[in-house]
Amino acid sequence: MRPDILNPLFAEATALKGVGPALAKPLERLKLERVVDIAFHLPAGHVDRWARDELMQADVGRTIAITLRPVDYRLSGGRGPTRVQATDRRGNPVSLTYFGGASGYVKKLLPLGEPRRVSGRLEQYGQELQIVHPEIEGDERFRDREAIYPLSEGITSRRLAALAAQAIARAPALPEWIEPGLKEARGWPDWRDALERVHLDPADLKARERLGYDEVFANQLAMTLVRADTRKRQGRALVGDGRLRDLLRLPYEPTGAQARTVREIEGDLQQTAPMLRLLQGDVGSGKTLVALMALLIAVEAGAQGAMLAPTEILARQHFDTLQRMLAGLPVTVAALTGRDKGRAREATLMGLQSGEIDILVGTHAIFQEAVGYRDLGLVVVDEQHRFGVAERLLLSNKGVRPPHLLAMTATPIPRTLTLAQYGEMDVSRLDEMPPGRKPIETRVVSEDRFDEVVNALGRHMSEGGQAYWVCPLVEESEKSDLAAAEARAEVLRARFGERVGLVHGRMKPAEKDAVMTAFAGGRLSVLVATTVIEVGVDVPNATLIVIEAADRFGLAQLHQLRGRVGRGGGLSRCLLLRGGALSETSRARLALMRETNDGFRIAEEDLRLRGPGEMLGKRQSGEAEFRLAAPEMLADLLQCAHDDTRLLVDRDGGLEGARGQAARIALYLFDRDAGVQLLRSG
Repeated sequence: MRPDILNPLFAEATALKGVGPALAKPLERLKLERVVDIAFHLPAGHVDRWARDELMQADVGRTIAITLRPVDYRLSGGRGPTRVQATDRRGNPVSLTYFGGASGYVKKLLPLGEPRRVSGRLEQYGQELQIVHPEIEGDERFRDREAIYPLSEGITSRRLAALAAQAIARAPALPEWIEPGLKEARGWPDWRDALERVHLDPADLKARERLGYDEVFANQLAMTLVRADTRKRQGRALVGDGRLRDLLRLPYEPTGAQARTVREIEGDLQQTAPMLRLLQGDVGSGKTLVALMALLIAVEAGAQGAMLAPTEILARQHFDTLQRMLAGLPVTVAALTGRDKGRAREATLMGLQSGEIDILVGTHAIFQEAVGYRDLGLVVVDEQHRFGVAERLLLSNKGVRPPHLLAMTATPIPRTLTLAQYGEMDVSRLDEMPPGRKPIETRVVSEDRFDEVVNALGRHMSEGGQAYWVCPLVEESEKSDLAAAEARAEVLRARFGERVGLVHGRMKPAEKDAVMTAFAGGRLSVLVATTVIEVGVDVPNATLIVIEAADRFGLAQLHQLRGRVGRGGGLSRCLLLRGGALSETSRARLALMRETNDGFRIAEEDLRLRGPGEMLGKRQSGEAEFRLAAPEMLADLLQCAHDDTRLLVDRDGGLEGARGQAARIALYLFDRDAGVQLLRSG
């Protein structure tokens, strides 16, 4: 139960003065639904306001605050600009310009002859100075430095700053959870002081660092508690005898990395403490084979295995792959997704309960309440970053005793971030490619050469090849991405007819599966798609991928998309269509994609190239999404928090000691209280 001291912060945002239904909507769009969310919505930057007594040419380009006297109105017809001619104390002129035709409002705001203190960016417009849409000082005085916040339509930076001030006023002084020596050495302020300082002065690095550290510390502590809880729970040792693995007929000898990883997993499974291991493998590195070996060890030991995938397409694909690899072996594999109904579903549930089914592959449906196992010993979670701690715990409750867990991800994670997302797990890396896997030839092409690319696509199709065409990430809106995909499909159909298919995230699963099946079966030659194909599409004959507006994608996502090709024996190509005006970062990203196929190197570079304003998103960062800890802080703060967490647990009595009680509050404050729940239930 959340400590009472935090209740004022965890009230609804509507508890703040002035937040009614109208203001609640833009706050909701910003995901600011509680008081604490507003307090943690940190400024993205700031503007320095230069207080001036008179207008000066040297201040052009600066934001100034100055007292002016309106002397004349110049009104344009229709929706043209309204200009208020004003003078400073020495009579120097400036034009205060408003667009949108609100002349009545402007006259009320700036009556002639009455001095007003205004603020805005001083600009040169022809022969005169002007300020466009200046702010007018009211009861609240202009600050020399003012925070600029990430915004949504319907709310201003000043309004957010006022709400943040209210939120901070509700924030209590909290007991200190940082080890005293560390806090002193770093020169960090107290938690509440840091929060106040950041909103007043966004450039206060010590205050920002302190808040970032607090969030990382809470995250590390939660994972340490999860790990400790898992380790102390009595699981079941699974010792395989090799009889099933020896029957496998593999297309190639496992790589050294695969063999090493299987040994690591086998050693974990032989312990009574449940395994908690993350398997990182680049696209095409052979994670499925390692997962199959782990599942066969469980079956050899008399237990059942379950494989959890994030989408129905991927679940069905894994099911088909396992059935193909296990052909002729005395192992029963079944699939279960949300679409399975009626007798087929009942038969699967009965087979699980009786133990007739050895391995179950499916989506979230496999841990619903109605699904029971005779003896679940191992759970494999594919694309780990799509599942939360709560969902993993639901699965762990399906076994007679907690099952072993193997989590897999095809998104290589920079070493500096592994602690942040997977601190409770042992980590294995598949850093070798199976024999015969050829590098994907990658070229960067200007969008001006669009017609040439379409012609190349036509030649590729005439030779019997298939291709993906990925549409641009237009903005943070699935509807916009969908519109781009539909428009591109229309253009390509005009050229190639019904051999062009379209798939996107807003389609019903059955419709999406039908298109994917048609593409996999060769009935479609081109698949136009949004990033819905980023994970888990395997069509060996598709040896060309075109990624439109590639400069708008992050490196990790480009690498994942490129991994949709190169799955057969032949040469595959990736064409990255770029816009005309490239930033230095975009140029560096595309150059790296052309240079290397190594996902681990790409992941490290991706972290280095991302700027401080680009906060970690779930797609690239895994489950932990940090609001306060900027990417450039993480490498330093993670190791520091990891060490401090160990100190708390090993020396300072964990959550039961004095510092531990404060740390317990931090877990709740940063929404990492799953660790506390574990302790209570365990």
